[in-house]
Amino acid sequence: MPSILVVEDEPRIAAFVVKGLTAAGFACTAVGTGREAVAEVLTDGHDLVVLDLGLPDMDGFAVLERIRGSGSTVPVIILTARSSATDVVTGLENGADDYMAKPFGFDELLARIRLRLRSEAATATTSLAQADLSLDLRTRQATVAGTPVDLSAREFALLETFLRHPGQVLSREQLLSRVWGYDFDPGSNVVDVYVRYLRQKIGADRVVTVRGMGYRLATPGA
Repeated sequence: MPSILVVEDEPRIAAFVVKGLTAAGFACTAVGTGREAVAEVLTDGHDLVVLDLGLPDMDGFAVLERIRGSGSTVPVIILTARSSATDVVTGLENGADDYMAKPFGFDELLARIRLRLRSEAATATTSLAQADLSLDLRTRQATVAGTPVDLSAREFALLETFLRHPGQVLSREQLLSRVWGYDFDPGSNVVDVYVRYLRQKIGADRVVTVRGMGYRLATPGA
């Protein structure tokens, strides 16, 4: 039975989420502070975290930073009343897997949780590699020709997506869905911006632009 940690300081909302998830077949633990949340992630084997940002003792972004700083790759879905574009980008940049604004529909939250858990189950491998480019999914370390490369959370996720689909052309829409996990403005150039960042770190010739279609990771000899 998958275990979900609900981090929410509003008792009514926490009870609503826990009741719904329990009815859907999940084991749930609810905490109301950031310190409790960090302790739970570090000591118990939760499969996913639902994280509010407006906690009484520390900001939810600080909680997320501590979780990721510990090396934990547990999926985190931010569920918050803070819905500005700046907050959304900050959350995703700092390692959240998804972001939902309150008020929210429980059915949508449940669908996103199930999607994240399916993705985790399907990606149980611990490393990905192509030629001299590799990712260690446990330590979240990238290396090029044996040299460590520092990647942001989104850069890492983007490279991971390319490595899981070697040689396949991925559209901007596919990359937005798989890496950012929610719908951007169709006119957004965020994918292009992060492809540029990634090229600067792993080599400009490793990510190929396929005009009118998207991007693909270059395969050896291609």
